Amino acid sequence: MAIIRWDPFGDFVTLRDRMNRLFEDMSGSKEEKDLMTRAWAPSVDIYENENEVVLCAEIPGVEEKDVEIKVEDNNLIIKGERKFEKEAKEENYHRIERSYGSFFRSFALPPYIDQDKIEAEHENGVLRVRMPKKAELKPRKVKILKPVTIDKTKK
Repeated sequence: MAIIRWDPFGDFVTLRDRMNRLFEDMSGSKEEKDLMTRAWAPSVDIYENENEVVLCAEIPGVEEKDVEIKVEDNNLIIKGERKFEKEAKEENYHRIERSYGSFFRSFALPPYIDQDKIEAEHENGVLRVRMPKKAELKPRKVKILKPVTIDKTKK
């Protein structure tokens, strides 16, 4: 079963956006340019294995040079920008649904992450940040010993 981030106000925002779109479509008053500059944040998946924590962020259309990753005050910060590519004149567009502009995501790092060894790679629109665990804090298995029986008849 997948873990889904729930935003209690997300439904209200969606409803507001749909209502705005409904009235804008009827009046035709809103510029397409406004749609291009609305805020967006890339979706992320975070998983953990025995050796590392991995963050995968979807950033299609964002070039490597437009992304900044830094560790500050035990937080992993990812920020960047997806630029609008003008293949046609703005007035020739019928609909612009993809989000453009700057984005910013911040994640608290657990204390067992070796912050000096964090690495990132960008391939096919997916940013993958690998955060290795500190060797001394990696979980180790504890062997269960056989129970000792005490003979109460002997004194």
